[in-house]
Amino acid sequence: MSRLLHISASPRGEASESLALAGAFLDAYRETHGDPVGNHDLVDHHDLWDGTLPEFGPAAAAAKMAVFAGNEPTGEQADAWRAARRVFDRFDSYDRYLFSVPMWNTNVPYILKQFIDVVSQPGWVFSFDPDKGYTGLLSGKKAAVLYTSAVYGEGRPPAFGADHQMPFLDGWLRWAGITDISTVAFRPNLATADAETGRRTAHAEARELGKRF
Repeated sequence: MSRLLHISASPRGEASESLALAGAFLDAYRETHGDPVGNHDLVDHHDLWDGTLPEFGPAAAAAKMAVFAGNEPTGEQADAWRAARRVFDRFDSYDRYLFSVPMWNTNVPYILKQFIDVVSQPGWVFSFDPDKGYTGLLSGKKAAVLYTSAVYGEGRPPAFGADHQMPFLDGWLRWAGITDISTVAFRPNLATADAETGRRTAHAEARELGKRF
């Protein structure tokens, strides 16, 4: 049975548009897969704000470079490496991913970048050849990504922002070897427009994606 991990990057709880969109997706996903009451063997949730995500600081960076050099991390470097590995092992144990991602300052929330920096290690997410470059190691998995933004929207003037959110996450997924990617975007201009019509459309798209994912 396929297992899905929902990785959420919003700290706003019930006020979050991206989490509400994820709820629509997951309701349809569970119904389609015969799990209307919620089964953690089928769907799990990694709230990146739950306090379990380790930092990736000096010790972890040194451990990464030690591994690149073919050495085994020791001491505090080994501790940092094990902490990162626990996050990766949880992530890697799933074959389907749902990312719910609000836009922060034209890009993704920093907590999602932290997650990516923690799990993106040699031999885990990628391999590297001096002649051929990187190879993603997560091939065979698939991802659905729900993007939201309150001001930026395609076709709006530059003063309304730019999209470094979708290119960044889509680029990372493909670099990691995940090429089966589906997206839904809800990008109302909340400062001036009635967002309800767009919200209904986005939720319908999320439900439809959940049914066929």
